[in-house]
Amino acid sequence: MKMRAQTAIEYMFMLAAVLLLVVIVFKVVMDTMRTLSDSVGDYAKVVRQRLLENL
Repeated sequence: MKMRAQTAIEYMFMLAAVLLLVVIVFKVVMDTMRTLSDSVGDYAKVVRQRLLENL
């Protein structure tokens, strides 16, 4: 019985580690998407201003 309990605890720790990695990857992806969105928005604003200046 002790071996089964130890194995169950080890699986719980592995699951916790995997979930932690998933959360970290999700946060990095969301931060990257936010930065990319801001960069594209700023670029579009600059292009729009230059187009209006050249009219």
